[in-house]
Amino acid sequence: MPKVSVAPQSRKKPKLGQHFLTDQSAALRIVEALGDISHSTVLEIGPGTGVLTSLLSRRARRLITVETDRVLAAQLRMRFALNPNVENIEGDILAIDLDAVFGPKPGTVRPGMNHQPEQVRVVGNLPYFLTSEILLRLFAYRKYFESIVVMVQREVADRMAARPGKAEYGLLSATAQLYAQVEKLFTLPPESFSPPPKVHSTVLRLTLAPRMEELDVPESAFIEFLKKSFGQKRKTLWNNLKTEYEPSILQAAMEKSRVKASVRAEAMSLDESAALFRTLLAGTRL
Repeated sequence: MPKVSVAPQSRKKPKLGQHFLTDQSAALRIVEALGDISHSTVLEIGPGTGVLTSLLSRRARRLITVETDRVLAAQLRMRFALNPNVENIEGDILAIDLDAVFGPKPGTVRPGMNHQPEQVRVVGNLPYFLTSEILLRLFAYRKYFESIVVMVQREVADRMAARPGKAEYGLLSATAQLYAQVEKLFTLPPESFSPPPKVHSTVLRLTLAPRMEELDVPESAFIEFLKKSFGQKRKTLWNNLKTEYEPSILQAAMEKSRVKASVRAEAMSLDESAALFRTLLAGTRL
Protein backbone atom coordinates (compact mmCIF):
# COMPACT_ATOMS: atom_id res chain seq x y z
CA MET A 1 0.00 0.00 0.00
CA PRO A 2 1.14 3.57 -0.59
CA LYS A 3 2.91 5.37 2.20
CA VAL A 4 0.95 8.38 3.41
CA SER A 5 3.78 10.74 2.60
CA VAL A 6 4.95 12.80 -0.32
CA ALA A 7 8.27 12.48 -2.08
CA PRO A 8 9.81 14.74 -4.71
CA GLN A 9 9.58 13.41 -8.27
CA SER A 10 13.37 13.04 -8.33
CA ARG A 11 13.44 10.75 -5.31
CA LYS A 12 15.25 7.46 -5.83
CA LYS A 13 13.14 4.35 -6.20
CA PRO A 14 11.90 3.35 -2.73
CA LYS A 15 12.29 -0.03 -1.16
CA LEU A 16 10.07 -2.84 -2.38
CA GLY A 17 6.48 -2.35 -1.25
CA GLN A 18 6.78 1.39 -0.65
CA HIS A 19 4.90 3.84 -2.86
CA PHE A 20 5.22 7.55 -2.11
CA LEU A 21 2.40 9.99 -2.71
CA THR A 22 3.30 12.65 -5.27
CA ASP A 23 -0.09 14.38 -5.33
CA GLN A 24 0.49 17.45 -3.17
CA SER A 25 -3.18 18.45 -3.17
CA ALA A 26 -4.14 15.00 -1.87
CA ALA A 27 -1.66 15.35 0.99
CA LEU A 28 -3.31 18.62 1.97
CA ARG A 29 -6.79 17.08 1.72
CA ILE A 30 -5.73 14.24 4.04
CA VAL A 31 -4.52 16.72 6.66
CA GLU A 32 -7.60 18.90 6.30
CA ALA A 33 -9.82 15.84 6.84
CA LEU A 34 -8.65 15.91 10.46
CA GLY A 35 -10.33 19.28 10.98
CA ASP A 36 -8.95 22.02 13.21
CA ILE A 37 -6.02 20.45 15.07
CA SER A 38 -4.52 23.64 16.48
CA HIS A 39 -5.43 22.55 20.00
CA SER A 40 -5.15 18.79 19.42
CA THR A 41 -2.69 15.94 19.63
CA VAL A 42 -2.28 13.95 16.41
CA LEU A 43 -0.90 10.42 16.08
CA GLU A 44 0.57 9.77 12.63
CA ILE A 45 1.05 6.11 11.69
CA GLY A 46 3.67 5.42 9.01
CA PRO A 47 4.90 8.96 8.25
CA GLY A 48 7.40 7.71 5.66
CA THR A 49 9.32 10.62 4.15
CA GLY A 50 7.50 13.12 6.35
CA VAL A 51 5.64 15.52 4.08
CA LEU A 52 2.38 14.91 5.93
CA THR A 53 4.45 15.27 9.09
CA SER A 54 5.61 18.66 7.87
CA LEU A 55 2.04 19.81 7.25
CA LEU A 56 0.85 18.42 10.56
CA SER A 57 3.74 19.89 12.55
CA ARG A 58 2.67 23.39 11.51
CA ARG A 59 -0.97 22.81 12.48
CA ALA A 60 -1.10 20.45 15.46
CA ARG A 61 -0.48 21.45 19.04
CA ARG A 62 1.32 18.12 19.50
CA LEU A 63 2.31 15.52 16.90
CA ILE A 64 3.47 11.97 17.60
CA THR A 65 4.71 9.84 14.69
CA VAL A 66 5.25 6.08 14.72
CA GLU A 67 7.50 4.69 11.97
CA THR A 68 8.78 1.11 11.70
CA ASP A 69 11.47 1.78 9.09
CA ARG A 70 14.71 2.47 10.94
CA VAL A 71 16.21 4.72 8.27
CA LEU A 72 13.04 6.75 7.77
CA ALA A 73 12.57 7.07 11.54
CA ALA A 74 16.13 8.39 11.92
CA GLN A 75 15.59 10.89 9.12
CA LEU A 76 12.38 12.10 10.76
CA ARG A 77 14.13 12.60 14.09
CA MET A 78 16.83 14.67 12.44
CA ARG A 79 14.44 16.68 10.31
CA PHE A 80 12.09 17.61 13.15
CA ALA A 81 14.63 17.78 15.97
CA LEU A 82 14.01 21.51 16.42
CA ASN A 83 10.22 21.18 16.44
CA PRO A 84 9.24 21.07 20.13
CA ASN A 85 5.70 19.86 19.32
CA VAL A 86 6.89 16.80 17.36
CA GLU A 87 7.84 13.45 18.89
CA ASN A 88 9.12 10.72 16.56
CA ILE A 89 8.83 7.13 17.76
CA GLU A 90 10.58 4.28 15.97
CA GLY A 91 8.42 1.22 16.45
CA ASP A 92 5.43 -0.89 15.48
CA ILE A 93 2.00 0.59 16.16
CA LEU A 94 0.88 -2.93 17.11
CA ALA A 95 3.58 -3.21 19.76
CA ILE A 96 4.13 0.18 21.35
CA ASP A 97 2.52 0.86 24.73
CA LEU A 98 -0.26 3.32 23.92
CA ASP A 99 -1.05 3.74 27.61
CA ALA A 100 2.51 4.95 28.15
CA VAL A 101 2.22 7.36 25.23
CA PHE A 102 -1.22 8.81 25.95
CA GLY A 103 -2.02 7.86 29.54
CA PRO A 104 -1.35 9.95 32.64
CA LYS A 105 2.28 10.34 33.60
CA PRO A 106 3.35 9.22 37.09
CA GLY A 107 2.64 11.91 39.65
CA THR A 108 0.27 13.90 37.43
CA VAL A 109 -2.93 12.41 38.83
CA ARG A 110 -3.80 12.55 42.50
CA PRO A 111 -5.26 9.46 44.22
CA GLY A 112 -9.00 9.32 43.80
CA MET A 113 -9.04 11.63 40.79
CA ASN A 114 -10.64 10.39 37.59
CA HIS A 115 -8.22 10.98 34.72
CA GLN A 116 -9.93 12.09 31.51
CA PRO A 117 -7.69 11.19 28.56
CA GLU A 118 -7.13 13.79 25.87
CA GLN A 119 -8.94 12.93 22.64
CA VAL A 120 -6.29 12.26 20.00
CA ARG A 121 -6.79 12.31 16.23
CA VAL A 122 -5.10 9.60 14.14
CA VAL A 123 -3.85 9.80 10.57
CA GLY A 124 -1.88 7.33 8.47
CA ASN A 125 -1.69 4.43 6.09
CA LEU A 126 -2.89 0.94 7.01
CA PRO A 127 -1.35 -1.89 4.94
CA TYR A 128 -3.92 -4.27 3.49
CA PHE A 129 -2.74 -7.31 5.43
CA LEU A 130 -2.68 -5.41 8.74
CA THR A 131 -5.76 -3.20 8.37
CA SER A 132 -8.02 -5.20 10.68
CA GLU A 133 -5.30 -5.80 13.27
CA ILE A 134 -4.30 -2.14 13.49
CA LEU A 135 -7.89 -0.92 13.62
CA LEU A 136 -8.78 -3.40 16.36
CA ARG A 137 -5.82 -2.15 18.39
CA LEU A 138 -6.90 1.45 17.96
CA PHE A 139 -10.46 0.49 18.85
CA ALA A 140 -9.20 -1.31 21.96
CA TYR A 141 -7.56 1.95 23.06
CA ARG A 142 -10.48 4.08 21.89
CA LYS A 143 -10.56 6.05 25.15
CA TYR A 144 -7.65 8.03 23.70
CA PHE A 145 -8.98 8.57 20.16
CA GLU A 146 -11.58 10.88 18.67
CA SER A 147 -11.27 10.23 14.96
CA ILE A 148 -9.11 8.25 12.54
CA VAL A 149 -8.25 9.34 8.98
CA VAL A 150 -6.52 6.55 7.08
CA MET A 151 -5.63 5.53 3.56
CA VAL A 152 -6.35 1.91 2.66
CA GLN A 153 -6.76 -0.16 -0.48
CA ARG A 154 -9.99 0.86 -2.23
CA GLU A 155 -11.52 -2.59 -1.92
CA VAL A 156 -10.88 -2.59 1.83
CA ALA A 157 -12.50 0.84 2.13
CA ASP A 158 -15.54 -0.44 0.23
CA ARG A 159 -15.83 -3.32 2.69
CA MET A 160 -15.49 -1.11 5.75
CA ALA A 161 -18.19 1.29 4.55
CA ALA A 162 -20.53 -1.34 3.08
CA ARG A 163 -24.10 -1.56 4.32
CA PRO A 164 -25.87 -4.82 5.29
CA GLY A 165 -27.21 -6.68 2.27
CA LYS A 166 -24.33 -5.66 0.03
CA ALA A 167 -21.85 -8.26 -1.21
CA GLU A 168 -18.95 -6.31 0.33
CA TYR A 169 -20.50 -6.38 3.81
CA GLY A 170 -18.61 -8.73 6.10
CA LEU A 171 -16.80 -9.06 9.41
CA LEU A 172 -14.61 -6.01 8.75
CA SER A 173 -17.70 -3.92 7.93
CA ALA A 174 -19.55 -5.00 11.06
CA THR A 175 -16.55 -4.55 13.33
CA ALA A 176 -15.62 -1.10 12.01
CA GLN A 177 -19.22 0.09 12.23
CA LEU A 178 -19.55 -1.30 15.74
CA TYR A 179 -16.89 1.16 16.86
CA ALA A 180 -17.17 4.09 14.48
CA GLN A 181 -19.05 6.01 11.85
CA VAL A 182 -17.27 5.26 8.57
CA GLU A 183 -16.99 7.81 5.74
CA LYS A 184 -15.28 7.34 2.39
CA LEU A 185 -13.70 10.70 1.58
CA PHE A 186 -11.87 10.34 -1.74
CA THR A 187 -10.01 7.82 -3.88
CA LEU A 188 -6.58 8.20 -5.48
CA PRO A 189 -5.44 6.40 -8.67
CA PRO A 190 -2.09 4.63 -8.95
CA GLU A 191 -0.73 7.64 -10.89
CA SER A 192 -0.82 9.65 -7.67
CA PHE A 193 2.16 7.63 -6.38
CA SER A 194 5.72 6.88 -7.35
CA PRO A 195 6.20 4.13 -8.26
CA PRO A 196 2.51 3.56 -9.11
CA PRO A 197 0.95 0.70 -7.09
CA LYS A 198 -1.34 -1.83 -8.72
CA VAL A 199 -4.38 -0.68 -6.72
CA HIS A 200 -6.42 2.45 -6.08
CA SER A 201 -6.30 3.87 -2.57
CA THR A 202 -9.18 5.40 -0.60
CA VAL A 203 -9.02 7.81 2.30
CA LEU A 204 -11.50 7.03 5.09
CA ARG A 205 -12.56 8.97 8.15
CA LEU A 206 -13.71 6.97 11.16
CA THR A 207 -15.42 8.98 13.89
CA LEU A 208 -15.30 6.94 17.09
CA ALA A 209 -18.82 6.17 18.31
CA PRO A 210 -18.86 2.72 19.97
CA ARG A 211 -22.32 1.08 20.01
CA MET A 212 -21.86 -1.64 22.64
CA GLU A 213 -23.89 0.16 25.30
CA GLU A 214 -26.62 1.09 22.84
CA LEU A 215 -26.83 -2.50 21.58
CA ASP A 216 -26.59 -3.87 25.13
CA VAL A 217 -23.88 -6.39 24.28
CA PRO A 218 -20.60 -7.32 26.00
CA GLU A 219 -17.79 -6.21 23.72
CA SER A 220 -15.49 -9.24 23.48
CA ALA A 221 -18.26 -11.83 23.42
CA PHE A 222 -20.19 -9.98 20.72
CA ILE A 223 -17.12 -9.67 18.51
CA GLU A 224 -16.57 -13.41 18.85
CA PHE A 225 -20.20 -13.93 17.88
CA LEU A 226 -19.69 -11.79 14.78
CA LYS A 227 -16.60 -13.81 13.87
CA LYS A 228 -18.62 -17.02 14.10
CA SER A 229 -21.51 -15.50 12.14
CA PHE A 230 -19.22 -14.58 9.26
CA GLY A 231 -17.13 -17.74 9.65
CA GLN A 232 -17.76 -18.93 6.10
CA LYS A 233 -19.31 -16.26 3.91
CA ARG A 234 -21.06 -18.67 1.55
CA LYS A 235 -22.79 -20.45 4.42
CA THR A 236 -26.06 -19.40 5.99
CA LEU A 237 -26.08 -17.93 9.48
CA TRP A 238 -27.61 -21.18 10.74
CA ASN A 239 -24.81 -23.29 9.32
CA ASN A 240 -22.14 -20.98 10.71
CA LEU A 241 -23.64 -21.02 14.21
CA LYS A 242 -25.02 -24.55 14.53
CA THR A 243 -21.69 -25.95 15.75
CA GLU A 244 -21.47 -23.28 18.46
CA TYR A 245 -24.97 -23.56 19.94
CA GLU A 246 -27.39 -26.34 20.71
CA PRO A 247 -29.74 -26.65 17.69
CA SER A 248 -32.85 -26.25 19.86
CA ILE A 249 -31.48 -23.08 21.49
CA LEU A 250 -30.36 -21.67 18.14
CA GLN A 251 -33.70 -22.43 16.52
CA ALA A 252 -35.67 -20.88 19.37
CA ALA A 253 -33.46 -17.77 19.39
CA MET A 254 -33.78 -17.28 15.65
CA GLU A 255 -37.54 -17.68 15.80
CA LYS A 256 -37.82 -15.23 18.70
CA SER A 257 -35.57 -12.74 16.90
CA ARG A 258 -37.47 -13.29 13.64
CA VAL A 259 -34.34 -14.37 11.80
CA LYS A 260 -34.80 -16.84 8.96
CA ALA A 261 -32.58 -19.92 9.00
CA SER A 262 -31.68 -19.25 5.38
CA VAL A 263 -30.32 -15.75 5.98
CA ARG A 264 -26.61 -15.01 5.66
CA ALA A 265 -24.70 -12.84 8.11
CA GLU A 266 -24.08 -10.21 5.41
CA ALA A 267 -27.82 -9.46 5.36
CA MET A 268 -27.98 -8.79 9.11
CA SER A 269 -27.66 -5.27 10.50
CA LEU A 270 -25.74 -4.76 13.74
CA ASP A 271 -29.04 -4.22 15.54
CA GLU A 272 -30.40 -7.54 14.25
CA SER A 273 -27.18 -9.39 15.07
CA ALA A 274 -27.18 -7.92 18.57
CA ALA A 275 -30.81 -8.92 19.13
CA LEU A 276 -30.07 -12.51 18.11
CA PHE A 277 -26.92 -12.56 20.24
CA ARG A 278 -28.79 -11.31 23.34
CA THR A 279 -31.46 -13.98 22.85
CA LEU A 280 -28.83 -16.70 22.43
CA LEU A 281 -27.00 -15.46 25.48
CA ALA A 282 -30.15 -15.63 27.54
CA GLY A 283 -30.95 -19.09 26.19
CA THR A 284 -27.55 -20.55 27.03
CA ARG A 285 -27.82 -19.27 30.60
CA LEU A 286 -31.06 -21.14 31.30
